[in-house]
Amino acid sequence: MISYKRYDVTEEIPFAQGFFKGWPNPPSEKTHRKILERSFCTFVAVDEEKNEIVGFINAISDGILSCYIPLLEVIEGYQGKRVGQELAKHMLNELQDFYMVDLTCDNEKQSFYEELGMYKSFGMVQRNFHNQNGINPEK
Repeated sequence: MISYKRYDVTEEIPFAQGFFKGWPNPPSEKTHRKILERSFCTFVAVDEEKNEIVGFINAISDGILSCYIPLLEVIEGYQGKRVGQELAKHMLNELQDFYMVDLTCDNEKQSFYEELGMYKSFGMVQRNFHNQNGINPEK
């Protein structure tokens, strides 16, 4: 059974293997935890039988007007089972009082977000791939 809940740093639920698949320079587990801890809001999907986090979504925000969803990840064995949809629904419900909730995604992921009520927009990004594993999490 999969449960969906806010990330709680005190629970220390282990991550399942397989996050950031295909990233040439992925964040370490320590950095991954810092990302979730320091976010405005984070939800996780937990496989209760294995006691592992198998998916997560996070948002960063000014806390007043705008939010950005930088990451939604579900490990491979749980993809196609509506885990990502449930995480996104929890997050979008949590952020419903904000004026803007933005994210960027690849073209092939746009229909996923359209099904959740989001619509296409235009944006610009910069990627410093040499920093893909994150800045020093001790800061």
